[in-house]
Amino acid sequence: MRSQAAVETGAYPVAEAKGDLAHQAYQILHWGFVIAPVIAGLDKFAMKLVDWTQYLWTPLGNLVGGAGRFVHIVGVIEIVAGFLVAFKPKIGAPIVAAWLMGIIVNLLLVGSYYDIALRDLGLCLGALALWRLSLYFDHPRVTK
Repeated sequence: MRSQAAVETGAYPVAEAKGDLAHQAYQILHWGFVIAPVIAGLDKFAMKLVDWTQYLWTPLGNLVGGAGRFVHIVGVIEIVAGFLVAFKPKIGAPIVAAWLMGIIVNLLLVGSYYDIALRDLGLCLGALALWRLSLYFDHPRVTK
């Protein structure tokens, strides 16, 4: 129950609002980093958004027998990462951040697509922010 002093000073609503805003930010990042990797991963098979092989540094594709096969492997990893973020963001978010750093390195090795590398840096920072927020919000429910 709120005391009259807390209501008059506004102490309660500010604390509640900060917690609410932080939780809302967490939820936006949480579900964004579930949806985006799953969609991108699925599109590695459908190739409806873009031909993903154009973004691949050629020697990486050669490691597994071609760019198409490499992109399919990437698609599976991205789908798994999205589901990992869905159920265990404390674990999934830093994995997605590391994955995005790998994509950035790949794009730099390609020698073009610097705009996409910069965008992925922003996504990487968002995944790191999700990880930090998940340390607070992603906890087991305590039942009494």
